[in-house]
Amino acid sequence: MGIFKRMKTITAAQMNSALDGLEDPIAMLNQYIREMENDLLKGQEALARQIFLENKQKTLILETEAFVSKRIGQAKLAVERGEDPIAKLAIQEKLVHEKQLVLYNEQLKAIQLQTESLKNKLSEMQNKYDEFQHKRILLISRANVARSIKQIQQTTVSFNSESVANGMARAEDRILMLEAEVQASESYNQNRNFLSNDLSINNEELEVELKNLKEAAKVTA
Repeated sequence: MGIFKRMKTITAAQMNSALDGLEDPIAMLNQYIREMENDLLKGQEALARQIFLENKQKTLILETEAFVSKRIGQAKLAVERGEDPIAKLAIQEKLVHEKQLVLYNEQLKAIQLQTESLKNKLSEMQNKYDEFQHKRILLISRANVARSIKQIQQTTVSFNSESVANGMARAEDRILMLEAEVQASESYNQNRNFLSNDLSINNEELEVELKNLKEAAKVTA
């Protein structure tokens, strides 16, 4: 009976371990970041296509304007020569392309609005990505610390549940536990200080940036 109970315990432990692996918070955070990176890449590609379309429309407008200008010159020259049929043909083509030019400019405005909208969305995505990257670093640090504490607690339970042969062994185990606690505490403080120093902005840095902006504004003015 004891063998079957032990096998059941081992099987349950293995299943729980597998589930924990599927819900690994660090793996989940990394996956979320990869998904955001893919979205950013798709957004950049969409913006590139939109800018290409906008430039193409501008080229079409320039070509149409040049064509209209050319037909105006041809119509004037035909009138001077008394060639009214040719003048009428040039004027007709000028009028048709002027109407096209109005349509092309309206289309360009719509395209430019879409381009600006894409730029704004991409900028928002980039800001969110940067924000989540910083948050990911903090969460990973917290996850590592939590895992360390969990391991220490599990080890503590294991120590308390074992039958110690003599007092010397118990004392030795306790000393090892104290050393582990000190190491874990030092590691936690180092990580917390590192993140705090890395992300903090002091007043001196703010003043320097503000001074640079003011000087740049004076130069521009």
